[in-house]
Amino acid sequence: MAAIPSRGTSAQVDRFVHDRLPPAAQWPQMRYDLPELQLPDQLNLVEELLDKAADKPWADRPLLRSPARTLSYRATRVEVDRIAQVLVEDLRLVPGNRVLLRGGNSVEMALAWLAVVKAGLIAVATMPLLRAKELGDIVEKAQPVAALCEARLLDELHAAQAQHPVLAHVLAFHAPGDDTSLEARAARKAGQFTACPTAADDIALLAFTSGTTGKPKAPVTSHREVIAMCNCWPRHVLKARPEDIVMGSPPLAFTFGLGGLLVFPMWAGASVYFPDIPYTPEAMVRLIREVGATIVYTAPTFYRQMAPFAKALGLPSLRTTVSAGEALPDATRQLWKEATGIEMLDGIGGTEVFHIYISAPPDEVRRGAIGKVVPGFTARILDDEGRELPRGQVGKLALVGPVGCRYLDDARQTSYVKDGWNYPGDAFVQDEDGYFFYQSRADDMIITAGYNVGGPEVEDALLQHPAVAECGVIGKPDAERGMLVKAFCVLKPGHVGDAAMVRALQDHVKAHIAPFKYPREIAFVASLPRTETGKLQRFKLKQL
Repeated sequence: MAAIPSRGTSAQVDRFVHDRLPPAAQWPQMRYDLPELQLPDQLNLVEELLDKAADKPWADRPLLRSPARTLSYRATRVEVDRIAQVLVEDLRLVPGNRVLLRGGNSVEMALAWLAVVKAGLIAVATMPLLRAKELGDIVEKAQPVAALCEARLLDELHAAQAQHPVLAHVLAFHAPGDDTSLEARAARKAGQFTACPTAADDIALLAFTSGTTGKPKAPVTSHREVIAMCNCWPRHVLKARPEDIVMGSPPLAFTFGLGGLLVFPMWAGASVYFPDIPYTPEAMVRLIREVGATIVYTAPTFYRQMAPFAKALGLPSLRTTVSAGEALPDATRQLWKEATGIEMLDGIGGTEVFHIYISAPPDEVRRGAIGKVVPGFTARILDDEGRELPRGQVGKLALVGPVGCRYLDDARQTSYVKDGWNYPGDAFVQDEDGYFFYQSRADDMIITAGYNVGGPEVEDALLQHPAVAECGVIGKPDAERGMLVKAFCVLKPGHVGDAAMVRALQDHVKAHIAPFKYPREIAFVASLPRTETGKLQRFKLKQL
């Protein structure tokens, strides 16, 4: 089935994103095989999930919770409408404009995201840890005209703004006493805003992700795709309920976090709890008990660290634990099950297709497997020529469904989509019963504790240090984090590769790019393995 273009009347006046989509011949197939995937041609996802909640049994039940406030679905709509009024009435933004969002997981960040999308604008959520250079790369690519930023994170954004004046408006939130803040402006609004009548295929968000080159890619996701994904994994595998309370550590800037900690709970009529302190393994266990959380999302590393606290304290309210973001070792699954009695719900997905497409509910788990293809998707294991392999043979995963990869203005589109199929870049084996067993990444992406790190980006930061002549960065297997970022450095004459130099280089990287990307191990070598043309041979570094 060919890609289906928009059939509705687009409300997006600013066509910047639409005009930079790949040519139609490079689009993935979009399949809507299930009845619940047949959606109207005019659709605003926030109207669907929030406004229409007024007629649902959960209209006056909590949606957004924190230690400071709790908002029902009805109250959330009022707050979202006030922010949307600020965006449209005060900033004069028009449908299709991009709005950069910068903040940690919080009620305020969730409200801002919902308001942006309800107004027909395109949300560009960014990680709180990003530095000015990384933010500048995103601004250069997405050309946002406005930003909503948590006050404590303004400095790096202002530094990026100085280099990219297209970002005309920056409003702070979590800024008490600031009469120009987003909250202060919103408080002066009536809280009545009609959702922008977006076409279902209008773009709702750009979810930036770094490839192995370190250059940011921007998959686009439409209103239709978000609602379609609500009707796949959440409906058929997660099976959340209106009485559920959801917690988790993935950032809302990741589609894993956006789906798990906002969109999917809204679809189910459930609520989400955002803490006001950073999660630690012990703190998360204690908060699960205190809040009565029933569903939790985090990475395998965190579950492993939480297990002793969960065993000691008990988690009587917890029903479902979701692991994604990196491969789940079976040892971690068994450790968690022994500590809590809960069978982990594993899954693999991707930013390019918004969320999870292979998974298994706890009662259908098979040891070592991630699960089966989620209803709504079709997946195959193919060889290098695109031919389907027999069961039991290792090959490349390819899939089609109601969502698919479309990069914003990026030549890498043809690497991800081939003959209408999405190629996430993972090697799998499928058994006779349809279970998929993850083997490895097909590229050099480093996935450490749930975060994606591109080796060349870390290399670039290291090379800016005056002592470094050459360097190569790889992912080293690690039982706790899945992978460690490891650097091999050739120092310039006069510099010594000792413990002090290791600390100096690590601090240097932390100051230049997001701190989680720093190399936890650094080896000093006399030379790096290269081809005759000078290309770094990463596979030889991995052999070391």
